[in-house]
Amino acid sequence: MAESVCEEKVFDSVFLKHSEYLRNFMYYKCGDLQKAEDLMQDSFCKLWEECAKVPFDKAKSFLFTVATNLFLNQEKHKKVVLKFQKRKVNNDKFVETPHFLLEEAEFEKRLKKAINDLSPGQKEVFLMNRIDGLKYKEIAEILGVSVKAVEKRMHKALKALRLISKIV
Repeated sequence: MAESVCEEKVFDSVFLKHSEYLRNFMYYKCGDLQKAEDLMQDSFCKLWEECAKVPFDKAKSFLFTVATNLFLNQEKHKKVVLKFQKRKVNNDKFVETPHFLLEEAEFEKRLKKAINDLSPGQKEVFLMNRIDGLKYKEIAEILGVSVKAVEKRMHKALKALRLISKIV
């Protein structure tokens, strides 16, 4: 008989085995350690709630899928909030100083460059391999892609980083 995730010892072993990788995976997506830890904890709570429906051998993929979906839902919510705030600022006729607008534009430019240096897929693969020390096969399993896709993303990430280092 297969192990049940509903058994406390089994759940604890799943937590110990996957919590750090899940937290790091979410950190690479969102760039905020506290948010990554919250997403990781929420994912394990969801696993506990759904333990009867999740086979032991699918627990890892369940956790990563839930965490990714939670993150994407939060990002969608942020966009709605920002859109509302922007509309509110425009309706209030809030006027910033030219100095403030210049600083804001420079900050936005630097932020966009840093974000756009690597694609999200490339960034995830690079950090999971170089920071977590995961093998390409493990990364492929977590992301739900082929090992060849992981190799390609890593190659492109390294190529992009080499180009950036030559320019700077």
